[in-house]
Amino acid sequence: MQEHGVVIQRGTGADAVGITSVHLRSRRQALPYLPVLHSDEETLRWITDVVLETHEVWVVRRNTSILAFMALNDDVLEQLYVDPAHLGQGIGSRLVCLAQERRPKGLQLYTFVRNTRARTFYEHHGFSLVRTGDGSGNEEKEPDALYRWAPEGPDTSSRDPAS
Repeated sequence: MQEHGVVIQRGTGADAVGITSVHLRSRRQALPYLPVLHSDEETLRWITDVVLETHEVWVVRRNTSILAFMALNDDVLEQLYVDPAHLGQGIGSRLVCLAQERRPKGLQLYTFVRNTRARTFYEHHGFSLVRTGDGSGNEEKEPDALYRWAPEGPDTSSRDPAS
């Protein structure tokens, strides 16, 4: 998939450093209130050994630079990060649309309650809030929000049951 010099393709082990850089820069800028629980090296190991090995990973790149990535695990959108320098350009929207195409039966995701930009973004893309939590289920201990997206089916609410 290519548009305006931007390519979306499957992530590979060769992308680990670029993915890690996007992940770290994005979290530091968008989520400065989160505790830093892992070193940059530990994060790179996690991206390399866990995310790229066990998830369906997609990257957005321009030339050799990774601008964003997402990771799907079953019906869960586990990770979606856009480099802060490229926010507001539709890159995250393209990844969400791809995730919805790849999981046509539905998706769910968690985000932090305080991450109002992400919450607004996902709601704009048809995700609905299922519930909020107190943070006891994540390592940051930060209150989180579970969102779900389900594709729209045919409207049967006005159908005559006798037909």
